[in-house]
Amino acid sequence: MKRTRFDWWLAGICAGRVCNGLVFMAYAAALPILQQEWALSGVQAGSIAGGFQLAYAVSLIVFSGLADRISARTVYLWSLFASAICALAFALLARDFVSGLIFHTLLGFSLGGTYTTGIMIIADQYVPNSRGMAVGFFIASTSCGYALSLVISGIALPIGGYRLSFLLTCLGPTLAFLLAWMTLRDTVVPVQPRQSQHKFTTQVLGNRRAMLLIWGYTFHNWELQGMWSWTPAFMAACLGAAGLTGVKAAGAGANIVALFHFMGLLASLSAGVLSDRLGRGQVMFVMAAVSAICSLTFGWTIGVPLTVIIGVGTVYGLSSLGDSPVLSAALTEVTEPSYLGAALGLRSLLGFGAGAIAPLAFGAILDWSNPLADGQRRYITWGWAFSVLGLGGLGAVWAIYRYGRQREIPQRPA
Repeated sequence: MKRTRFDWWLAGICAGRVCNGLVFMAYAAALPILQQEWALSGVQAGSIAGGFQLAYAVSLIVFSGLADRISARTVYLWSLFASAICALAFALLARDFVSGLIFHTLLGFSLGGTYTTGIMIIADQYVPNSRGMAVGFFIASTSCGYALSLVISGIALPIGGYRLSFLLTCLGPTLAFLLAWMTLRDTVVPVQPRQSQHKFTTQVLGNRRAMLLIWGYTFHNWELQGMWSWTPAFMAACLGAAGLTGVKAAGAGANIVALFHFMGLLASLSAGVLSDRLGRGQVMFVMAAVSAICSLTFGWTIGVPLTVIIGVGTVYGLSSLGDSPVLSAALTEVTEPSYLGAALGLRSLLGFGAGAIAPLAFGAILDWSNPLADGQRRYITWGWAFSVLGLGGLGAVWAIYRYGRQREIPQRPA
């Protein structure tokens, strides 16, 4: 019997996703402090964030491919277990650029089986007409975890520095594993048999609507991952321009960015439900267009009143994530079930591959636009770096527009 509404099973999945999300923003929140204590340049700082994203992208395609052949439930649980171990290793052992790069990259790889497999499990359990809602809750739980990660970091950084912040947030995956195991212990997620005449080249690469969604997600992720990686540092710079400095600026910046993630939570919930009623294409297009506009303007707001910066950032946080659950739900509906893991894997490889490059490109443009003066670099110009993310936002608008122009394909039966 397929599920049709929010219930305790979905609540358990979402609670685990919240806990797992605590680890994702730990590095970004501490970045203003790490740049000083680890003596990181913009490129080095972006490399650590990029290493995480690149490893995450590679592991997503590996784990998604495995989920087509063994149960997505098995892959999901084992990945959560590995994430718990790697998160604690990062918290306890990352102490400079090299160790930070190594352990943050390992953490990114271990987390790869916790995202697409979760979508596959939900797609198997819910009817198509409720899938946007269910995936929306799942993505919203990610945003909630990110926001709580920033809140915890904002409190911990002024008290115990990045060490305390890392330790508290990196306990999240352990709690996530326990919650997921309790929720899924009686859930059966069968492996979909593949028919011999179906091939990856025809079912995924030859599926025009699926590929447009995959390209839309790739551009979306370039914008989103770059924004998530650098917005805490940007807000700390804005607060510094307003007179707040050091760990106080980093902590306050993390708390403000937490608000942006809570807006992403609301966007995921509302966009998923709206797409069930109004259609996937319309909701995705509006969200992507607003997000692109925010990317092209947000970085230029440094120095203006904080209320304006926070207002733009709030809209940015809402729109940048609003199309994510809809992109995911739409892909489950236009892809052959036995190739869904492969399609999600390709999407993840391209999307998080782009997301891995984006923080590095952002850092490089940030260094370029803020040249050294007397042997020091003060980061006061952020507009060009955020505008680079806006190019990805425009790409997402293009892909979603082309998707909407394609002939609608009826949803496959539950």
